[in-house]
Amino acid sequence: MVPERRAHAWWKALRRERLLLVFGGVAVALQLIDAQPWARWRDWLALPTLLGLFALLLSIEGIRASGAVQRAAQALAKRAHSQRTLALALVAGSALLSMVLTNDVSLFLLVPLTVALGRGSALPVRRVVILEAMGVNAGSALSPVGNPQNLLLWQHSGLSMAAFVWRMLPAAGTMLALLALTVCLLVPARALADGDAAAAPTPAVRPALGWVSALLLLGVLVLLQADRSGLAAALALLVFASAWREVLRRVDWGLLATLAAMFAGLGHLAQWAPLQAWLLRLDWHSPPVIYAGGVLLSQVLSNVPATVLLWPQVGGQAMPLAVAVDVGGFGLALGSLANLIALRLEGGRGNLGEFHRISLPFLLVCAPLVWLVMRLVG
Repeated sequence: MVPERRAHAWWKALRRERLLLVFGGVAVALQLIDAQPWARWRDWLALPTLLGLFALLLSIEGIRASGAVQRAAQALAKRAHSQRTLALALVAGSALLSMVLTNDVSLFLLVPLTVALGRGSALPVRRVVILEAMGVNAGSALSPVGNPQNLLLWQHSGLSMAAFVWRMLPAAGTMLALLALTVCLLVPARALADGDAAAAPTPAVRPALGWVSALLLLGVLVLLQADRSGLAAALALLVFASAWREVLRRVDWGLLATLAAMFAGLGHLAQWAPLQAWLLRLDWHSPPVIYAGGVLLSQVLSNVPATVLLWPQVGGQAMPLAVAVDVGGFGLALGSLANLIALRLEGGRGNLGEFHRISLPFLLVCAPLVWLVMRLVG
């Protein structure tokens, strides 16, 4: 009976992984329709990216297990005057961090803090996490190293870092201004504390685990910048396997499996011959086609695969494509990997529906507004 119960528990857990089942189904269906060799699958799986995310997950989980995040959240809650003020600070922080640390790393740092803030206070955590995801999409748009699609297009553009930032400033500034307005509309100005939340018991802190995890996080970021994701993953695994094995058990393995299925399925879809043939029918030298195509394809492929797919088609027009795929990070959760990471870190049921109730209207306003601004500035 023990094996049967274990199998039942695994099946029950798997049924909760809806995105994993969807992306896995897409990957299997495409392989049946359009069989490809293992070498192609190995490229689509993006193993260096998965190893880097694993190292980040371990490091952040170590910081969270140390109690440092909860202590920081309590200190921040005592200084905040209202839910809106705190939400604006968190969303602004996510946008600023994403310009330097990339959008996914910023979420790994801020979402656990936000979730901890929600314990014992009236902060609408899920809504703020969704706005943080939108914040990293908007903030990272300004930086050539803020997200993978910008890094790819910056390398192809031949522009200096300053020139890239200057060219992206009107679009990113429009996104950030619209996002600030959205935060003010969606988060009330009511007092943060709920009852006696500010006087809640101070959480216990494990200093050794906190310091080692923080130093490890810095080391992982340095190694990832040097394209040594394998070494980063091995270092993180060694640290926690030797001293704090409970951190390994708390890693979100379902998230890693979901991302692997997403990379494989969408990578195959982006290279599928019927989709490639359809793309060839359009005039990808036309700015409206680049913009509309980048936004729409990001909704179904995510913005990084959409960038890889469209770059050979657009005739070297890196900056119009960068604006399009960065705007495409809003809308459907699939538009940006950062959206999926934020929702997974928040962990509540029904967060996908609330994300779309906020992000889809935002895209419907943001997309034409950014287009108009870019046309006005030339």
